Amino acid sequence: MAQFKQQYQQGSRRRPITKDAIFHYVYAVLHDPEYLRKYDRNLKRDFPHIPFYRDFWEWAGFGEALMDLHIGYESAKPAQLKRIDVRDEGSRDSGLPPKSLLRADQEHGVIKLDSETTLTGIPSEAWRYKLGGRSALEWVLDQYKEKRPKDPTIREKFNTYRFADYKEAVIDLVKRVTTVSVETIRILLAMEKAAR
Repeated sequence: MAQFKQQYQQGSRRRPITKDAIFHYVYAVLHDPEYLRKYDRNLKRDFPHIPFYRDFWEWAGFGEALMDLHIGYESAKPAQLKRIDVRDEGSRDSGLPPKSLLRADQEHGVIKLDSETTLTGIPSEAWRYKLGGRSALEWVLDQYKEKRPKDPTIREKFNTYRFADYKEAVIDLVKRVTTVSVETIRILLAMEKAAR
């Protein structure tokens, strides 16, 4: 904290630098596309080193906006995606739920949830926000896939997860994560224009 105060609080008319503001500043720097490009190799093998950008408060503002989005993703306004439902006669006639797919087609802005339901109209920006090399939307889809355990005992006694039981919640989550992803990219684009 002392280093930040020494760097940015010169003169008596400056705003006091708080721990929260420093945390927001660091969060913004760690999301800065230029910083990530420049230090890509170093970040894979060393702890991040935080540079002092010219305008502390601008970057603290970016970080606060990003944190509000990322922490409050559950309360984000759902994106207006188009839902297309087409009855899967084969599954329904057999008394089975629709076949779970959870596949994304980024090129066309489509997510195929199961053999009956597709979401369309996903903006290309939504795929650009990455978490560990994958888009946030792909991460959500992967977390809700039905996975078959190899061990027969576990498969028989504990494999009770079925996507069909969570389908509506996943649709809501995909819509909210789409909004968060698009807004995150908007902030990242503003960061690229900011002084360093």
